Amino acid sequence: MQHAVGSPLPPPHRPGGAPQQQPGYLGAPSGPVPPAPQPAVPPVPHPPAPQHAPAPPHAPVPGHAPVAQGTDTTGHVPLPPGGPVPMPSAPPAPTVPDPAATTLAVLLIGPAGAGKTSVAKFWADHRRVPTAHVSLDDVREWVRSGFADPQSGWNDHSEAQYRLARRTCGFAARNFLANGISCILDDAIFPDRPAVGLGGWKRHVGPGLLPVVLLPGLEVVLERNAERSGNRRLADEEVARIHGRMAGWYGSGLPIIDNSQLDVPATARVLDDVLARAIASPPKW
Repeated sequence: MQHAVGSPLPPPHRPGGAPQQQPGYLGAPSGPVPPAPQPAVPPVPHPPAPQHAPAPPHAPVPGHAPVAQGTDTTGHVPLPPGGPVPMPSAPPAPTVPDPAATTLAVLLIGPAGAGKTSVAKFWADHRRVPTAHVSLDDVREWVRSGFADPQSGWNDHSEAQYRLARRTCGFAARNFLANGISCILDDAIFPDRPAVGLGGWKRHVGPGLLPVVLLPGLEVVLERNAERSGNRRLADEEVARIHGRMAGWYGSGLPIIDNSQLDVPATARVLDDVLARAIASPPKW
């Protein structure tokens, strides 16, 4: 059964019975119901809807391979065909630093007659970068009147002058290094005298100081000492005593050069090799 458009719907029917009268329901109107009058509103113009180009079918997704027509479209991305995996190339060999072209602070340790002053001067003279040589004995001898000569006996006065000379050498080394000039110092310090030993040099120059021990045999030291003059020449008994104490550097972890059979240029070349290894792996001291 059809009903006129706009007329209210009839009440629902109960199964097997007559339609139930709803409260306020007056039944269908006898004639068509005229539409309610609407106020006259001028139409509002609307801009045309933007036209979008239709997306191309099967547009590729960035980062994924396009799926061919007629293949599996479940999201599986096929991998490229396999091939032999090459062996990884060997890492480049570590470069050995060139100590002759590096700004360094070196402490050359050794007994009287070891040749440390001669080696230090030669090494400083033949470097490709500016290098200064500072000898602690030279600085100690700056004191003229009242000089406490260790040959007359080691006492509080001579130790005070030694400490003052070491601080002066440390200040000079830091000043040279701050201006881009390498520095090599030489000193006869003992492993059993920490108060005037490496700790003081490290404190005055800095932790980057590289100590190297120059320790030839006793016979060589005695021979070289006999060629010295002035207050630099010591008694043979004193030389032997100092050399025996210097042997305590063995087992200390510091690099030791035995230059018994080496002249000054050859010892300087060995010193360069030792310093190259020390730069790559600084000794703990």
